[in-house]
Amino acid sequence: MERSGEIVGFYTERYDEAGRLERRPQSRLERIRTLELLRELLGEKGSVLDVGGGPGAYARELIADGHRVRLIDLVPAHVAQARAGEPPIDAVVGDARKLPEPDGTWDATLLLGPLYHLHDRDDRVRALREAIRVTRPGGRIAAAAISRFAGPVDLTATGRWDPNDGGRMREHFRELIDDGRNDASIGFTEAYFHRVGELIGECREAGLREIVVHGVEGPAWAAAEAAAKGPDADRVFAAALELARLYSSEPDVIAASSHLLVTGAA
Repeated sequence: MERSGEIVGFYTERYDEAGRLERRPQSRLERIRTLELLRELLGEKGSVLDVGGGPGAYARELIADGHRVRLIDLVPAHVAQARAGEPPIDAVVGDARKLPEPDGTWDATLLLGPLYHLHDRDDRVRALREAIRVTRPGGRIAAAAISRFAGPVDLTATGRWDPNDGGRMREHFRELIDDGRNDASIGFTEAYFHRVGELIGECREAGLREIVVHGVEGPAWAAAEAAAKGPDADRVFAAALELARLYSSEPDVIAASSHLLVTGAA
């Protein structure tokens, strides 16, 4: 991964991934809905390869459900956290584009982070092909992406964009629509934000079958963020969660989610 140094440094020195899924309404929606979708996809107990699994938030939930899980992550600090937590996770450092696993050995493979840290389309398709390669024929694949529109909506909902900033943000948002590349100086790190059709095309090229794309947080996640410090925070969050469930795979609104989750068969 040509930008691996920047990404490893970001997650090691500047960002606490371990606490992310509980920090904000958007993150809590992401956690709840991702787990619901994964449990629906995975079904009965089986073996799961969690590629880009970070410190192991989802891996631990799946272990508790009875699955056998192995975690692979680019960031050594994440692997150390996964191994040290409770229960400890079988975890190793690795690159999503070249997985250290034999062909067809897992019932399911997850890519819940790698796709949005790969700027080049060929690398994203390669990571998807690797996920398919290590999964048994007919096994399940789930891959997460960040929506092309997530960054601008997030900055607006949380009051971090001042339209009178001289046009810097507006220019970045305009460029983002065209090329999908996040400007790390504005926030987050090196990342690529997908359009829905583009994500489907990459999955088809990789060989994924039975493709379904879900909008993870739903179309009202930004409302939950905007209401977070007000008297109606809990009610708005609960309503946003219900809309996320209701409109999960509705084609006309899935791009309004912050994250996309594509599922399919190897």
